[in-house]
Order: sequence, then C-alpha cells, then structure tokens
Amino acid sequence: MRWSPGDVVVRREVWRGRPWLANPLYVVEDTDAALVLYQPEGSPWGFGAGDDWPTVTGRHPYDGRTAWVGEGPLGLHRLDDPYAVWAYWRRPGRGFWGWYVNIQSPIRRTEIGIDSLDLELDLLVTPSFDVIVKDEEHVAASAALGRFSESTATAIQAVGARVKAQIEAGDRWWDERWSRWEPPADFLHPPALPAGWEDVPAEHVTDPLG
Repeated sequence: MRWSPGDVVVRREVWRGRPWLANPLYVVEDTDAALVLYQPEGSPWGFGAGDDWPTVTGRHPYDGRTAWVGEGPLGLHRLDDPYAVWAYWRRPGRGFWGWYVNIQSPIRRTEIGIDSLDLELDLLVTPSFDVIVKDEEHVAASAALGRFSESTATAIQAVGARVKAQIEAGDRWWDERWSRWEPPADFLHPPALPAGWEDVPAEHVTDPLG
C-alpha cells in the first residue's frame, strides 16, 4: 500500500491492540526510503475510550488537549525502525530547531494510516548533531505502570544508546534536505479525524520491540 502526497492518514498509538491516541496527518512522500508525514497546527487529538490505560491517571498523558499547538513538525518513518525522526521548527520565522528522535514500536500500516506505541525515550538532536537523551526516567516509570515489561524497558534504553552512537558517528539515514522543507498552502489547514478511527483493527503486540 502506498499513499499519495496530500492524502490524510491517521497515526495511532496502540497499546495491546487498543488504540488510545489518534492524530490525522498529511502525507508528504511515501517511498521505499521513508513515509514522510506532516502534522499542521490544529491537527486534532482523539482519545480511546476507557480509564484503564497504563498511566497514573488511567488516561493518555495528552488527555485534555484538543489539537497540536505550535509550528507543524515533519515525521520521517521507516517500516522496521524502532523510532521515528521528526524535524522541528521554531517561531517566529520558522528557523530550524533540530531533529527529535522518538523511540517507539516499529510502525504497522493500517487501512487508515499507521499504528505504533510511544516508548517514552527520546533523543534531541541539534542542527550540528549533538545528541541529548530525554526522558530516561520515564521508561522505568512506564514499565512499573504496565505499559511494557522490564525487559522491554532495558531494550528501549539499549535502542536509545545505539541510535545515539550512530548519530554521533555520522551514521544518519535521513536526508538533511527535510530541514529546509516548507509546507504548501493546502497543508496549513488541519485535516479532520475520521469517524470510526477506534474501530479499525489493530494488531495486539505483547512486546513492542518484538
């Protein structure tokens, strides 16, 4: 399955077969190199039903937010990678802020978009490719709440260390041209979240890094 530029797809976070977060994004490019998605300001959040999710409150950490706020980021996804790379810009002037490496379960394509699960650990990468590890402490805390196992928590930290070392060694697969990308005018209007996004079947994954 390939999508065309301008298509709207739904990026969902799925925990044990249950979607608990959804967000519609525009397709910029869908090739063998990467699936590139744009998240414009105002892109709405959707939250799965129930209050038994693996957090302190029982709801998704974003619960209460209505839409993405701020300059829209650009996400670069490869099918088998346990992370996505996002390009971020700052306001005013849309100067390039840097790269944000989100450690997550490898994406799975669905009939409406892609499914994954955020694994808490993140890498902040400056334009000069200095790497800062973010939210290490959240990994253990989420394991304790049951989002994933202790062994997966250890594997997540190992993924972060490996990717950090690769970036610092100059082994970066993504094209730096994306830091200069600008959204076309028709991408500035937030897409709608389609009805029934929760009902699209999601794979039940016991080990997010499987």
